[in-house]
Amino acid sequence: MNRADEYLAVARVVAAHGIRGEVRCEVITDFPDRLKRTERLYRGETHVPVDLERARLEKNGAILKLSGLETRTAAEALRGQMLYVTAADAVPLPGGSYFWHQIIGLKVRSDAGEDLGEVADIMQTGSNDVYVVRRDGADILLPAIKDVVQDIDLAAGVITVHLLEGLL
Repeated sequence: MNRADEYLAVARVVAAHGIRGEVRCEVITDFPDRLKRTERLYRGETHVPVDLERARLEKNGAILKLSGLETRTAAEALRGQMLYVTAADAVPLPGGSYFWHQIIGLKVRSDAGEDLGEVADIMQTGSNDVYVVRRDGADILLPAIKDVVQDIDLAAGVITVHLLEGLL
């Protein structure tokens, strides 16, 4: 596991909230309730530890009070920063589910044995995620559905897919 894999993004600071150092965040975890139970977050690319004093979930995000932020100006300075938890503190996923950082970078192979490239990104759509597979500078978009994704072997670093008609 490299250093980037040790942390999972859970929120992005979008603005200051009020005058007492709270921040308004876009929640980017599938488990927003975890913020109510989390005591420590890590902010920015350098993963500076910060205690989470309180969290209030809202329809379109969360209002967080981070220790050390006492003014609106201090909160404004965090705009755009990501907030993380450690991978060790991650919410356990049900079997057959994976975190994005586990998928991005895996090689993709068809069930016929053709190397298709590597997962470069994941797009969220309304119904399912879509794996963006990069090969020779071109992207192949593969829906992350059971009919397409046959097997994910993290140990081997390979996703095996069945190419439905029209996918290539």
